Amino acid sequence: MSGLSDIARQLVAPGKGILAADESTGTIKKRFDTIGVQSTETSRRDYREMLFGADEAMREYISGVILFDETIRQSAADSTPFVDMLRANNCLAGIKVDTGAKALPFHEGETVTEGLDGLRERLAEYAKIGAAFAKWRGVIAIGENKPSRAAIVANAQALARYAALCQEAGIVPIVEPEVLADGKPGDHTVEICERVTTEALAETFEQLRLAGVELEGMILKPNMVIPGVNGPRVSVEDVAARTVRTLKATVPASVPGIAFLSGGQTSEEASANLSAMHQIPDLPWRLTFSYGRALQAEALAAWGGKAENVAAARNAFVHRARMNSLASLGQWAPEIDRAA
Repeated sequence: MSGLSDIARQLVAPGKGILAADESTGTIKKRFDTIGVQSTETSRRDYREMLFGADEAMREYISGVILFDETIRQSAADSTPFVDMLRANNCLAGIKVDTGAKALPFHEGETVTEGLDGLRERLAEYAKIGAAFAKWRGVIAIGENKPSRAAIVANAQALARYAALCQEAGIVPIVEPEVLADGKPGDHTVEICERVTTEALAETFEQLRLAGVELEGMILKPNMVIPGVNGPRVSVEDVAARTVRTLKATVPASVPGIAFLSGGQTSEEASANLSAMHQIPDLPWRLTFSYGRALQAEALAAWGGKAENVAAARNAFVHRARMNSLASLGQWAPEIDRAA
C-alpha cells in the first residue's frame, strides 16, 4: 500500500491541486458551443494541448490531471503522448472510469453511477497506458423528497466497489460523492446541504470500510457545503466553517487529502472558499482543489479555438492555477486575484 499512499500524497502536495480535464465528448461539445468552436477529435486535442502545454501551471501548481478515455490515448500535434507530456512536468495522469449517472429505478429524479462491469480489465489497460489514479463521481440530488436513503446507499456502494478495484490494480482512487448545488430547483439552504453532505460522506466511508479500501491510498473529492445556486447566499466564512465541520464529523484523519470540486461556484468563489478553510486550525488532512470549470473557464474563453490565442489562453490558465495554489495554502486574497 506504500506505493498508493505515496501517489496520494503527491496528488495533494502543498501548493498543488488536480486539474479535472475529463469532460466527456458530449460535455466538451457544450463548452465549445459557448465559444463557437466545432467539437472534433482535432479541436479537442488542440484544446487539451493548450492546457497541458502551459508548463508553468503544470509544473508549479498542478499535481495531476484527470483525463477522459479519448484524451489519455491522444498525443500532441508533435506526436508526444499526453501522458508523457504531463510526466515531463512531474504531473500524474488520471482517468475517469465511470460511465455516467443513470436513473435509479423507482426513485424519480435520482441516479446511480454505472461503469463497474468490466472495470477490472479497463483499469489494467489504463495502468499500462500510464494512469496513476482514477476518478468516479456519484451524484446526490436535493429536492422534494430527495435524496432518498436508497440513492445515498447505492452511490456509496458503487464508489466503494470502484475504489477497491482501483487499489487492486495499483491505482489511487479519487472518490467523488457530489451533493449537487445546481440541480433543480437548486433553492435549498446551506443547512440542508450540510445535513445531506454529512449523510452522504458518512455512508460513503462506511461502504469504503466494508469494501476493505485502504484510506491512506485514496483521495476524497467532495462538494463544499454551499447553498443551492438559487438558494439564500451565505458568507465565505460560513461555507468554510460548515464544510470543515462536516468533514471532521465524517472523514477519518488517515485520508491523505481532500480535493474539492467547484460545482455551483464561480472561479473566484471556489478560490475564496478553499482559502478560508485554511484559517481554521487543526485540519487533519491536506485540503486542495480538483477543479474543472473553475480552472478552465477563462482559458477556454481566451482561446476561442484559434492558434494565435494559445499564449493568452495559457496565461489565463496559469493565473487561475496560481490563484488556486495560493488558496490551497490559505494565502489567496481578492486583491491578489484582481491585480495579477
